[in-house]
Amino acid sequence: MKWRGRQGSSNVNDRRGQSGGGGMPNFGGFKMGTGGMILLLVLYLVFGRGLIGGPSGPGAGIQNGQGTPITSEREEEYKQFISVVLKDTEDVWHEIFEENGIEYEEPQLNLFTGSINSGCGFASEQMGPFYCSVDKDIYIDLSFFDQLKNEFGAKGDFAMAYVLAHEVGHHVQKQLGKLDEIHSLQGKVSEKEYNKYSVMLELQADYYAGVFAKHIQDRDILEEGDFEEAINAASKIGDDTLQEKYQGRVVPDSFTHGTSEQRMEWFKKGFEKGTIQDGDTFSSDI
Repeated sequence: MKWRGRQGSSNVNDRRGQSGGGGMPNFGGFKMGTGGMILLLVLYLVFGRGLIGGPSGPGAGIQNGQGTPITSEREEEYKQFISVVLKDTEDVWHEIFEENGIEYEEPQLNLFTGSINSGCGFASEQMGPFYCSVDKDIYIDLSFFDQLKNEFGAKGDFAMAYVLAHEVGHHVQKQLGKLDEIHSLQGKVSEKEYNKYSVMLELQADYYAGVFAKHIQDRDILEEGDFEEAINAASKIGDDTLQEKYQGRVVPDSFTHGTSEQRMEWFKKGFEKGTIQDGDTFSSDI
């Protein structure tokens, strides 16, 4: 992806080094589009980590005496990269929304280390990147990108761009009313049925990520291999792939994000169609 030397977004808030505090999360507001919820549960089951807790893992939450984060050059490069990608999402979705007679409201992106308090409550790095529908913000611990590459095998800068584009896709769903519509079903339908709706929601966010990729390709921003990096990332974070890897068995009724094949399929479809109108995962046979 051609990102170096390009303008970044003004909507990036660097909250690394700020204490996350405590409190229970409002899971109804979270949308963890890269397999965050399943990853959280997997980490709990496999490694015995608490669902709610402070920083964990190598280097998480390292601060100096003034509460300023000690960051690596790699994380600073991640920050610059993610800022440019966010600006690209803003440009793309402003254009698409305007074409459909809608005003696009830009989300804020909060960078954190270890743990953070969001509008949806307390969150830790274990959740992966997530979108909070309460404050309409995106949250990312930059160390996740190392995990994406080293643990999941999703390498390349556009694998990271796909992650952010997916979370922005949840913001698009929020503005179009779909996110609130699905959240309102929680407690009204069975867990199994709600999981199916959750899968549809996540696959639509993958579709929107593909739409974004199509539009920046048209602007000559993509480079050779970028599309394949996104597809590879999608293949690594399907529910079936993660469950097989960490649990040794696959439980389809517990899927909340979709299989690897489904996630690749809907990203590809978004890339091919490039429109909002063709991304109705809820009318499809998922």
